[in-house]
Amino acid sequence: MEAREVVKVKDLFDGIKIKVNTNGFYQGYSMPVSVISKFVMSSLLIWALIWPQSANESLGITNTLLLGWFNEFYILTVGGFAFFLLLIAFIPATGKRILGKQSEKPEFSTISWFSMMFGAGLGVGLMVYSTAEPVGLWGSNPAIVAGEVEPYSADALTSSFRYAFTHFGFHMWAIYVVVGLTLAYLSYSRGLPLTIRTALTPLFGRRMNGMLGHVFDIMGMVATILGISVTIGFGVSQFVDGMYAITDMAWLVKVTDGQAPQPSIVGLLTALFLIMSLSIISAVSGVGKGIKYLSNLNLVLSMGLLLTFVVFGSFLFATTTYATALGDYLLHLVEVSFSAYPTDTPLGDWQKGWTTFYWAWQIAFAPFVGLFLARISRGRSLREFVLGAMIAPALFCFVWLVVVGGTAIDAELSGLANGAIINASVTNMLFENLRVLLGNGLFLNLMTMMCLVLIVTFLVTSSDSGILVLNTIASGGNVHASVRHRVLWGVLLTLLIASLLIAGSESGTDPRKAIQNAMVIGALPFNVVMVMMCLSLGKVLFIDCKSSKKALKHCTE
Repeated sequence: MEAREVVKVKDLFDGIKIKVNTNGFYQGYSMPVSVISKFVMSSLLIWALIWPQSANESLGITNTLLLGWFNEFYILTVGGFAFFLLLIAFIPATGKRILGKQSEKPEFSTISWFSMMFGAGLGVGLMVYSTAEPVGLWGSNPAIVAGEVEPYSADALTSSFRYAFTHFGFHMWAIYVVVGLTLAYLSYSRGLPLTIRTALTPLFGRRMNGMLGHVFDIMGMVATILGISVTIGFGVSQFVDGMYAITDMAWLVKVTDGQAPQPSIVGLLTALFLIMSLSIISAVSGVGKGIKYLSNLNLVLSMGLLLTFVVFGSFLFATTTYATALGDYLLHLVEVSFSAYPTDTPLGDWQKGWTTFYWAWQIAFAPFVGLFLARISRGRSLREFVLGAMIAPALFCFVWLVVVGGTAIDAELSGLANGAIINASVTNMLFENLRVLLGNGLFLNLMTMMCLVLIVTFLVTSSDSGILVLNTIASGGNVHASVRHRVLWGVLLTLLIASLLIAGSESGTDPRKAIQNAMVIGALPFNVVMVMMCLSLGKVLFIDCKSSKKALKHCTE
């Protein structure tokens, strides 16, 4: 074993020594982090594969208990993340600090930086939920649950977008930015390895050299794997729905009486192995230009899809809705940030199924997206990072929600859709929205095919970036670690998702359910880690700002 590097950081700790193997299969890797992470995920894989019904039921019960016990913790901490970051951005002494040397320039252009954030942090979620989120909340949100307005009515429109903006707005991106900003600052401004334990070193010092540091890295890796698994689960489901819409191949879906057609387990597994094969190939080729160009392609195709809804959809409806909904969201920002409903009430049940599920998903996704944001943000100021990675993407998401989702709601209000969008499955709502908008024909098929290309490129971008991030954490921050381990992580991730889909299908309902339950469970420990990250970042910024003032005073004397 060897110590990669000892990094001296004044006033904080003596240094980080991440021991890695010097030879063998795990050369360049931390054995405890790599082996224990793979053991945990392999155990879950084997459990789900050999005893699928037991795994599905146990995960469901544990998920229900944890959401009941920790619902308030999820809500209050995520609200705190958003306001903590805004405070950092707008305090002059902290906002102007650079991620790196004070004279350092950003590595990527603003457009490329934004497109990579867009692809890694949102992509699949936006494709699935641009229609499903506003329409779903139009039928169920706190105002409706409290009896203040009727579901699917014009009066429910404002409250539906209030919570759609909450779920895809400042809070979602704040979760990612907490991790990304803490890692980027300590790595680029302090010269520490780009790995999860780095973010907590200001609090725990040299103890990060031992098992405690390994535990934090392992927690980050487990959360990342489960977060990516949910994203891929939704993505392959939407891909199957799109393929069925074009080809009408019956084996892709299963039809249950009284319910909308759902992707079959055979269709899901076929799509999973196809997309993950492409992801592994992409991950082996590395991050650099490949992901940059793929992310730019994602942004161009996404804008093409959005433009279709602008030209053919309810743009006037969307324009007026955007202004009203944004004002309402900002007016209720504090309320939606910190309102945690009692879990034994109807409002509490709604919150656990909607807001808390989203926060858990995004917290599980945060190690991956945060570390990826850190990798592409060197040279930017803290204020630029917060505003560019938290505020700007949220405003862009709002446009998507009101243009795409608003078109669907307007079609239902006018009677044009006649319930077709409302009654569709979550992952099929986008395609039903397009069908109602464009009618059956060649243009509809072309747009559906473009959506399928977008889904694939988003999934490949997310999963291969995730594989690279897992490899980086396991190797103690080495961004150029072994190719064979990238392949191994890709194969393990594919088999894990497949086994959880099979376990979920045992319930006879949604095959994605087991993945979602596992993700919520895995996200909880990392939520605690993120609270400590805020304390850690606050501590190091206080020390650095204090040191800067002393240096300035010394120079002027």
